[in-house]
Amino acid sequence: MTDKAAVSAAANETADSHGDPTPAVKSNRWKPTAIEWFIVGLGFFLLAQHWLVGLFSSPAWQAGATVFVAIVVQALPFLVLGVVLSGLITAYVSPAFFARVLPRNPALAVPVAGAAGVLIPGCECASVPVAGGLMARGVTPAAALAFLLSSPAINPVVIVSTFVAFPNNHMMAVARLAASLIAAVLMGWIWLFFDKGEWLKVPQRDHLQGSTKFETFWRTAAHDFLHAGGFLVIGGITAAILNVVIPPQWLQAVSDRPLISIVGLSVLAVVLCICSEADAFVAASLTQFSLTARLAFLVVGPMVDIKLVALQAGTFGRAFAMRFAPVTFVVAMVVAALVGWWLL
Repeated sequence: MTDKAAVSAAANETADSHGDPTPAVKSNRWKPTAIEWFIVGLGFFLLAQHWLVGLFSSPAWQAGATVFVAIVVQALPFLVLGVVLSGLITAYVSPAFFARVLPRNPALAVPVAGAAGVLIPGCECASVPVAGGLMARGVTPAAALAFLLSSPAINPVVIVSTFVAFPNNHMMAVARLAASLIAAVLMGWIWLFFDKGEWLKVPQRDHLQGSTKFETFWRTAAHDFLHAGGFLVIGGITAAILNVVIPPQWLQAVSDRPLISIVGLSVLAVVLCICSEADAFVAASLTQFSLTARLAFLVVGPMVDIKLVALQAGTFGRAFAMRFAPVTFVVAMVVAALVGWWLL
């Protein structure tokens, strides 16, 4: 054996026994932890408390704070319901169950999943972690997305609240159910046929598997709550700012124009971020608008609002939200307009 061969063999033996001979260089760069960020934030609020008290004495800030608290308080119980359902599905439901329940053909699975939304009460915040859990369990994304859109809009609690809010026009509840289901199924089919694989990031949950089913449930629920809760706060802050910025007289200016009023109330639904269990009462109070415009408000709101887009971006990726939310807005608004023209 030559000297070069001997040296090469020795190097290979060393690499095989000890791994890469080049030592890993550890970065000395300091990265703050969540606790350190919390301490810094707490210190800031303690030092600036006198300035902050004066700032929040402004009527605009007080109105924004009220909107933010209302959004979070409304959404939080249903977010908890959603993460609990997601944890239960992950821990206790076999992937084979979905293969048995849903048709193998993805195009047929979409309407079945959309119709299943009537079975689970919950708002849009709850539907995001549940849909993410379904995708992680092997459900085709298009079917999971149809469920995500339909569940907040056609579940029994929402339909009953719509009947109560419109006691003199019960067709509003029927129109809401029909328009929401049609829009959800259409969006599922659109995503199925136009999706490119890199647009949607299916949540990875392997690291949430525990040694027992209960441990898996607890890890999944805690992970989803912390993850989705942060984006709920971001969405709530954004919605609060926009609620304060938009002048009320703008609404009155568009109410007399049928097509503009449909677009206007659809945009308002995106901004207000009202929980789907309560939005029917807000729509009933907008008496200056037509029934069709108010139907658009009820159909668009549970499918596209600021906090929901933030939750979707955090769960499925920004590339998904940037494509899915605008198309959903247009589809939901157009379907609501057509169903309202037909039934109302």
